[in-house]
Amino acid sequence: MGLYKRGTVWWMSFTHQGQQYRRSTETEDRKLAQRIFDKLKGEIAEGKRPDMNLDKVTFDDLSNILIKDYKIRERRSLDRAELSLKHLGAFFGGMKVVEITSSIIDDYILLRKEEKASNGTINRELSALNRIFVLGMRQSPPRVLNPPFIPKLKESKPRQGFFEYDEYVRLRNALPAHMKPVLTIAYFTGMRKSEILNLRWCHTNLFEEKITLPPELTKNGESREIFLTGELYDTILLQWKIRETKYPECPYVFFRDGQQIRNYQAAWNTACKKTGLVGRFLHDNRRTAVRNMTRAGVPDVVAMKISGHKTRSVFDRYNIINEEDLRSAAKKVDEASRERQSVLQEAQKSITILSQ
Repeated sequence: MGLYKRGTVWWMSFTHQGQQYRRSTETEDRKLAQRIFDKLKGEIAEGKRPDMNLDKVTFDDLSNILIKDYKIRERRSLDRAELSLKHLGAFFGGMKVVEITSSIIDDYILLRKEEKASNGTINRELSALNRIFVLGMRQSPPRVLNPPFIPKLKESKPRQGFFEYDEYVRLRNALPAHMKPVLTIAYFTGMRKSEILNLRWCHTNLFEEKITLPPELTKNGESREIFLTGELYDTILLQWKIRETKYPECPYVFFRDGQQIRNYQAAWNTACKKTGLVGRFLHDNRRTAVRNMTRAGVPDVVAMKISGHKTRSVFDRYNIINEEDLRSAAKKVDEASRERQSVLQEAQKSITILSQ
């Protein structure tokens, strides 16, 4: 048993059950290779069966482990993971795991940049790649010994877009009839696109004036209630009347010609162009709703419950501050300062009078 080099990479030679094996440590670092080798020898001494086919494990093998893990854990981001694996598979598909080095990963990153993928998108894909190596190491016996270093790219700052009320009205008026109610519920509640487009009448109670989103419809897997008032209630009620009159079999609250709305981007882009709001997204309404609720004095914990934000850090990221907010804050500080100054002056006058 011993270590030896093939090119710049250290390999292990060892005997298991009377048979000689040679396996790559997948590293050029002598000390790291020794640690890997010592760990392998320890497992053999303890009677643990190491995977004798490590050099035959492929990217596709680990990808299947990742998909299985997502399904077992019922993770809601399975679609995102599958999309990442689609891009990764186009590059790494069929490649042996021992061949996936940091240098090869850098080549993948450069390719995705040439394809105009954003750093955020590439990072999601690199996270999926890292996950398959982690799962490979956790297998019994392990399918991966020494995962390569996977970098994380610098991402642009989160979007800051939101709608002022006059912008919302202009855009709503420019949208086709089937998209107007979609914008309205997004603006007032901050519901996610998938929650809106998949909302069914069985989730809506017009008598109690509320929507109850079931766990399977929300991103965080928790149900939540949204109450309907004013313009929002009128909008949902009108949808009900249209549905009852023209499309009684349609189960969806938002529809086009009695069918679920799926692709709306062309209509959205046209309306944004007409109103001078090019570059805005339906998702910007989540920031808008959070901002409107906090400005209206709604406690943060309540606003988070309505918008469906589970963590405070993400909620704060959506609570956009603009120039007018800063100006208003400065005025409040100045007013408070003047008030304190007035109180001190009055107190000084009283002390002067008492001392005379």
